[in-house]
Amino acid sequence: MTPSLITRLCNIALKPGVSAATQLITTRRICRAIAEQLDAIRSERRTLRRQAGKLKAFLPFTRQAIADLEQQAREHQEGIRSGAWGALAGFGQSLMFDHEGLAQSLGFDRMCDLLGVNPVHRQQAGADGDTSLRGVAYLSQREDSADRKSDEWGAGGPLYRACHAAMIRFIRECPEDQLPDPFAPGAPFGPKLPPSLSIVGK
Repeated sequence: MTPSLITRLCNIALKPGVSAATQLITTRRICRAIAEQLDAIRSERRTLRRQAGKLKAFLPFTRQAIADLEQQAREHQEGIRSGAWGALAGFGQSLMFDHEGLAQSLGFDRMCDLLGVNPVHRQQAGADGDTSLRGVAYLSQREDSADRKSDEWGAGGPLYRACHAAMIRFIRECPEDQLPDPFAPGAPFGPKLPPSLSIVGK
């Protein structure tokens, strides 16, 4: 997808009075395009690293060529990659907080229609209480739920990848003393808290 098409999609989403459905559709399409661009750059970098790996059989004569290819892989389209990743994280942050109130405007079923959540997974998301945009797209990863998912870390639908990028950026940029302790009592990796009990009157 060309930058001009992304710009046109952004202009559609930002038109005054545009519907919540149009906003979500265009956001999803933009995130998909950015994720595809990042995947293409990653694939090109992987090709360069594979070329460097093949030259290792001829060491020490190929040491400089290997170093050059590895540096080329690290720097390949870095400006485009970092800009695209920052834009994806920006969309992810907007989706996580949903300041526009897209989920509320659309309602749970319409939002699930637009995200490609099949009926079985819809019921499960509703039962789990994951009815927000963040819950459906990121926490329970229900976007395009009928499609086969990759086991690769960070892989998923376009909105999931945007939210994932936002979380990575938050973890990288947040001061260490403000990050929650994942091993604290009640945290995901910490000891479970005892249930809170209360006396019920007769």
